[in-house]
Amino acid sequence: MRSHKERMLAGELYDPHDPQLSAERRRARLLCKALNETSDDQPEERARLIRELIPAAGEGVIVEPPFYCDYGTNITLGDRVFFNFNCVVLDVAPVSIGSGVLFGPAVQVYAATHPPSAAERRTGLESGRPVEIGDDVWVGGGAIICPGVRVGARSVIGAGSVVTRDIPEGVLAAGNPCRVIREVGE
Repeated sequence: MRSHKERMLAGELYDPHDPQLSAERRRARLLCKALNETSDDQPEERARLIRELIPAAGEGVIVEPPFYCDYGTNITLGDRVFFNFNCVVLDVAPVSIGSGVLFGPAVQVYAATHPPSAAERRTGLESGRPVEIGDDVWVGGGAIICPGVRVGARSVIGAGSVVTRDIPEGVLAAGNPCRVIREVGE
């Protein structure tokens, strides 16, 4: 029988109260708290905490506190990723973020989801769907990236957008729901 962690990462229903998952979330909470308590004059400590929280982080990653995530270990970051203040990543499924990606303040990336049926939700089981954000994407402040979405390389997501479906490469997309407005240059 597969563990709840294996089921979670496979996008299947899992029990979020499983002891292993609860312990891993506690670890992430403590690391987020420590990261969020750092000051601007502690860049080495901030970088160390980011690497501990998100082991698959590339070079030159900058996270402006506060930052929150469920696990951190399910996030992959390319080089030169920038998270502005108050970003949230719910990484119950893999969240893959390319190089040169910029997140405005209060961006939320959700890989977590719940069953649509009320009867299934009453069981307490949850699931997730992977999120992928390509290289050189800019996500404007307050945008929400929903479970299972892929944002193509070089695209721009307008501030306050709710991204409910895939966005192709090289476009400006905005709105609720987010939709392509036009192509953007290289």
